[in-house]
Amino acid sequence: MDPNHNATPPRPRGRGIYLLPNLLTTGGLFGGFFAIIAASQGRFETACIAIFVAAVLDGLDGRVARLTNTQSEFGVQYDSLADLVSFGMAPALVMYHWALVGMKLDGVTAGKLGWLGAFLYAACAALRLARFNSQVAHVDKRWFIGLASPAAAGLMASFVWTCNVFGWSGEELRYVALALTVCAGLLMVSRLRYNSFKGSGTGPKSDRVPFFTLLIAVVVLIALWIEPPVTLLVAATLYAVSGPLLWFRRRRLDAVA
Repeated sequence: MDPNHNATPPRPRGRGIYLLPNLLTTGGLFGGFFAIIAASQGRFETACIAIFVAAVLDGLDGRVARLTNTQSEFGVQYDSLADLVSFGMAPALVMYHWALVGMKLDGVTAGKLGWLGAFLYAACAALRLARFNSQVAHVDKRWFIGLASPAAAGLMASFVWTCNVFGWSGEELRYVALALTVCAGLLMVSRLRYNSFKGSGTGPKSDRVPFFTLLIAVVVLIALWIEPPVTLLVAATLYAVSGPLLWFRRRRLDAVA
């Protein structure tokens, strides 16, 4: 008799989803959706804070999935869809309601430029996410190709938040807002490289980062406690311009060589 005849057959793997990482992703999606609602009601500071909360949750869900070994293809796709809302649609609509809607004060054509600028940002975010998903297995994890959508959203939200805190209206800064929106969108779909702060990318110690990075993080946290919107705007701006600066530096080194 076959000794394995009475053995219990293996149970088929369940088709459910992992709760914790997807719950964090849902929280980030809620933050983006809430930001859109708040902006439509003129609560711009609240809307910007909601986008940053979504960014924090977006940074946590992937790490939690890796730590608990609960990664899944469903989670990857769900995260991208949530990012499109939180870091694509939400920043575009916050900027539109705060400043770009005021472009219509300069005529019909200018008014169209306002909502087209917001659409351009949202479309670039979608393209950036689609490109990232299609190339994620073939890129050096030390670098992002193009400005990451959470960083672009942080640049947009921190600009609105800072201006709102200092009493500068969106109508007064509508052309600056339009330029920032277009630049942030184009940086997302550019081929510029941005540091991902994820270590060396190879070997068992690939997730380690230099000690100096930890020191910078501590300084940023202290500054956040003192003046959150200004600190976030400075950090987001420096990170956004780091890509073009690295590109110019490489071109200069190549020319010298």
